[in-house]
Amino acid sequence: MSPIKWKSCFVAALVAMAVSLPLVGSTQALEQVLSAQERRTRIAQESQERIDGVVKKTRSLSDQYKAALKEIDGLKVYNTLLGLQVDNQNAKMQDLRASIDQVEVINRQIVPIMTQMIEGLKQFVALDVPFLPDERQDRVAFLEELMQRDDVTVAEKFRKVTEAYQIENDYGRTIESYKYSLTIDGATREVDMLRIGRVALLYQSQDGKISGAWDQQNRTWVDGGDHKSQIKFGLKIATKQIAPDLVLLPVNAPEAG
Repeated sequence: MSPIKWKSCFVAALVAMAVSLPLVGSTQALEQVLSAQERRTRIAQESQERIDGVVKKTRSLSDQYKAALKEIDGLKVYNTLLGLQVDNQNAKMQDLRASIDQVEVINRQIVPIMTQMIEGLKQFVALDVPFLPDERQDRVAFLEELMQRDDVTVAEKFRKVTEAYQIENDYGRTIESYKYSLTIDGATREVDMLRIGRVALLYQSQDGKISGAWDQQNRTWVDGGDHKSQIKFGLKIATKQIAPDLVLLPVNAPEAG
């Protein structure tokens, strides 16, 4: 190759190298810029995520704090109401203690009264028209036994005593018939008894042949043969076999006041 051609080729190579070197430098710089921008973007995203986490946690703590404040306010109201309830209960307890003390006083006063009431009832049954004698005497005996029991409250004893008085009171305005074994002329007979309030107590044998009436003034049975048809009629009324109607029967004269 001639010296002139070789020099031309050398110059061309230098020119190509001069042109390519700036392009390579620019590409590397661009890549570095893009890489740095990507790192900044990633760092910014990570920072934003951390900020979002902090904000979320802060909001959660704020919500919990507000909820705690509401709960505290509710507890304050509840405690206030609870305090009022406790005060009311204490007042009721004081009233109850006072009532208990009063009950003890009343119990000491009412027990003798009930004893007198039972004794009065016992005497009344013994002197009254002698209807249902066993039942009424057993009721009085029950009350006497009840008063001696310590497993029964005074209130229950008083209820039983007043109940017995109410039963006796009801006898005065009712009519009834019941079977009873009665001694007549020395012989025991099964008879049908007829009670009309406390004004008349009569009987009739089951065959209808013997009739009698109680004479309260003389406290004895008298013959009631003259009224056997009316007694039979009254027994049917008492057992509801016929409708109530007028019955002509011997009655005890009212006692003088």
